[in-house]
Amino acid sequence: MKKAVYLFNAALIMLMSSCGKKPQAPVAEKIPYVVKSNGNERVDNYFWMRLSDDQKNAETPDDQTARVLSWLNAENDYAGTVMKHTLSLQEKLFSELKGRIREDDETVPYLDNGYYYHTKYFSGKEYAVYYRQKTGSDSPEVMLDVNLLAEGHEYTGVAGTTVSPDNRLLAFGTDHVSRRQYTLQIKDLASGELLPDNIPNTAGLALWADDSKTFLYVSKDPETLRAATVMMHRLGTPVSEDRIIYHEGDETFSVQLGRSKSKKYIIIVSTHTLATEVRLVEAAGPEKGAVIFEPRGEDHLYSVDHLNDRFYIRTNSGGAINFRLMSCPENRTAMTHWKDIIPHRPDILLGNFEIFDNYLVVNERIKGLTNLRIIDLENNSGHYLDFGEETYTAGISINPNAGTSLLRYSYSSLTTPNSVYDYDMSSRTRTLLKEDEVLGGFDRNNYESRRLWATAGDGTKVPVSLVYRRGFICDGNAPMLLYAYGSYGISSDPSFRSNIISLLDRGFVYAIAHIRGGSEMGRQWYEDGKLLKKKNTFTDFADCARYLINENYTSARHLYAMGGSAGGLLMGAVANMEPELFNGIIAQVPFVDIVSTMIDASIPLTTFEWDEWGDPRKQEYYDYMLSYSPYDQVKEQAYPNILVTTGYWDSQVQYWEPAKWVARLREMKTDDNILIMDVNMAAGHGGASGRFERLKTTALEYAFMLDLEGIKK
Repeated sequence: MKKAVYLFNAALIMLMSSCGKKPQAPVAEKIPYVVKSNGNERVDNYFWMRLSDDQKNAETPDDQTARVLSWLNAENDYAGTVMKHTLSLQEKLFSELKGRIREDDETVPYLDNGYYYHTKYFSGKEYAVYYRQKTGSDSPEVMLDVNLLAEGHEYTGVAGTTVSPDNRLLAFGTDHVSRRQYTLQIKDLASGELLPDNIPNTAGLALWADDSKTFLYVSKDPETLRAATVMMHRLGTPVSEDRIIYHEGDETFSVQLGRSKSKKYIIIVSTHTLATEVRLVEAAGPEKGAVIFEPRGEDHLYSVDHLNDRFYIRTNSGGAINFRLMSCPENRTAMTHWKDIIPHRPDILLGNFEIFDNYLVVNERIKGLTNLRIIDLENNSGHYLDFGEETYTAGISINPNAGTSLLRYSYSSLTTPNSVYDYDMSSRTRTLLKEDEVLGGFDRNNYESRRLWATAGDGTKVPVSLVYRRGFICDGNAPMLLYAYGSYGISSDPSFRSNIISLLDRGFVYAIAHIRGGSEMGRQWYEDGKLLKKKNTFTDFADCARYLINENYTSARHLYAMGGSAGGLLMGAVANMEPELFNGIIAQVPFVDIVSTMIDASIPLTTFEWDEWGDPRKQEYYDYMLSYSPYDQVKEQAYPNILVTTGYWDSQVQYWEPAKWVARLREMKTDDNILIMDVNMAAGHGGASGRFERLKTTALEYAFMLDLEGIKK
């Protein structure tokens, strides 16, 4: 009977729409469920929306699955009905977005072990084709055509393409569900045949030993999807006989693999928010097992690389909150042997680094911007690259060869398309290898970018990057899209985004709030936006919005907010805390049911994120998280217009979080503003896998805002 009610809801929406009446939003059934934790109890009326993986994968849905699917389909039908009048605008936007992308495009080749590698896209194709070309040859060869792998599948993801040291075999991972559970496969590059070695439920990356017959990979926990165990496989042997090289027994840690610049070591990294531990496996003899580089310690984060009989270590040891760079001899890795190369500096965050035979390159974040510093190892002299723009993004690119003076790096800004350069560190000259071609008449001179500083409630200066079309009048009447993320120490850098041209050309300002919780202003910037200081992330965003309104860049009537995943949590929090600041909010795959998720250790990602959000089994963290949890803090008040997107197969933010949030918003909100949810029933956290298919969601998001602004074309 309940299933019939939900099917009736969906049918009712379509019937009322066809009669010209305002469609009625689906009304979710309330079934009280008590969520218990550490003596705390909360009633969750929409807990029934949660399905297990077994239920989702079953050929025949049970009653609960049928009810949930009916509800999600009803939401999709309702969203489609509400946005039906914008379909022509969505089609135009999709055409614009796609039209800026050069369909027959390719990446800049890089040289590794005698071959040049690049990927290429073809007109009308959604996926990349992986190529290589032997040095001295004029004939590139296809290694992997993802378009062929995708045939017959609604979703296809490929990860970890690695070629064996003898250049004969290609290892790669495929995911056709969007759960980031990859099946490893091996391809013979001479014959084009796939070997019978299929390994399911991996992280997607295989790293080869020197013999080109053995590789290491990471196996995932089938329930939590935690990357937990490093395995060794030998070609031609049953997967059941694979040997465990290392199992991470601490459920708050996950493991990942890397390779040293020297290619001598396969590096195993056990990591969580506050600590890391590195193990080394000799590529010439992986059967010897893994050796600890430096035992894990409380609040000690470090990473290593190796070249020319030395290890280089980026570490926060000794109170170096912004990290320092150290080195040690190959045979003396204990911390007592580490010596400073670049000491800690309180005003500069030391990011990733690249080592060469004669040079060292470090990515340093200074006043919120990325800088590339070149150090000559012979005389220890150094210099920075000058990029010549007020706000920009630069980063170290693919540099597999140590015996060169050429640094490959990437660069872009809010007005400069993504670019790839080779920089000669000896002559200090740079060569532009490629700047992404933006079709559709794009001219960077038509746009202007700025970097501003908003003041948070506690006096902290928060950087804001923004871009608009030249001729913009700062009178408060312009619509603005304000974006932010603000979690995990991930910085939202001002890089080029061709999609936003569709907004800029229609009078929008696009802004990025570099709020606490990221690392734009150093590691302390991150520390001040996590755990019991998490609310700084939300108040920073609101204060940036207020600043932009007060400075007449926009007004609350024309301001729109956007964020995804943890940035979607931000959207939910500010919607509850400061709804009057925004005319619309777009919450992409939003992490909005934080307390329930962090309580349940069986949910993917939970256990090793307790140091990010807090462990709600401890009362102090439970109370604090509950005080801002978007789902729990929904109240009777007016909310902005809201568009929510999610994916049914999302393994990072399960679909039921946004679904429950929308249901509760419908129950509680006192306004008549739009509230719709778009559920991609074939995708996960990253949305559709095809490079063009995902633009349909962007077109929907833009049409949502443009329609609210009365912009019809």
